[in-house]
Amino acid sequence: MNRSHTLTRQQLGFSLIELMVSLTIGMVIMLAVVSAYLGAAGAGRTADAIGRMNEDAQMALSILSQQLRMAGVNPTQADRTTVSAGLNPRGNSVPLHNTLTNAFAIRGCDLPFTNVTTGGISTGALNCGHAASSTGPDSISIAYEADRYNTVATGTGTPTDCMGSGITPITATYTQSNGTGTATATIYEAENRFYVGTTTNIVNPTLWCKGSNSTQQPLIENIENLQLSYGTSNPGVTPTRVLGYLSAYEVDTDTTTLTGAAGHWTRWNAVKAVRICVVARSENEVLDNLSSAKYMDCNGVLVTSPPDKRLRRAYTTTVVIRNQ
Repeated sequence: MNRSHTLTRQQLGFSLIELMVSLTIGMVIMLAVVSAYLGAAGAGRTADAIGRMNEDAQMALSILSQQLRMAGVNPTQADRTTVSAGLNPRGNSVPLHNTLTNAFAIRGCDLPFTNVTTGGISTGALNCGHAASSTGPDSISIAYEADRYNTVATGTGTPTDCMGSGITPITATYTQSNGTGTATATIYEAENRFYVGTTTNIVNPTLWCKGSNSTQQPLIENIENLQLSYGTSNPGVTPTRVLGYLSAYEVDTDTTTLTGAAGHWTRWNAVKAVRICVVARSENEVLDNLSSAKYMDCNGVLVTSPPDKRLRRAYTTTVVIRNQ
């Protein structure tokens, strides 16, 4: 009887308390595992979003910088001078540029140009409705003489615009250096416009390009803002030295440093450098709350009320206009 009683006691199993303790420990371990997994997954999504943002922003800065470095450049033609209207803002006889039909090397606006997508118009005919209070996104038109070395030429050797479309050649007439005659040359003028916008089909804010001979095309998605400021000289006093940075509206209207009519090419040819700032955002919402989505904008101001839980970051660079 005692032996039977002992065997029965050994076969009874866990008590209710022991079972509850075991379940509790198991739940704690599972919660720890799930929390670790979710944390690692969230960190992975955040890292992926940051990497994508960095790539998008760096590509945007690279494209704009490359275009600005070519602004105004014209390969030297033999036996010519710049006595006619052209792109030499220094007021001297050094033949920096050929005469182009477009007198603007660059022209900016503190808003998107209202007719930026219209074809067949020159930079000077772009409409800009900015004011002193305009906050952007900005837009810019950049012009230069294209050739098969500073652009990716077509299969027939024709220089291209920012979208890879062949540029229609024009015949330019320039004054010979002896001042007694003229000569002609076939050149290709690129006028590329860049702005941030959306369409019915592309709802994410996107950096767009409108080329000389192409329709507007999206370049990089999730570029939410583009801010540009322009380092200007005083053409009559310090033609090669940057005295300070102005907004596009100030370049058009400032009467202290710059002279001439608002929006005139002589004002814009006093620009010697451009500061570029783009705000890139993540493709999707990856943050837990809006407080974590705060970011510093292009003016160094903390945005405390972001519109959603996406990551955002401002990226900047400065480009010297080498051909001015």
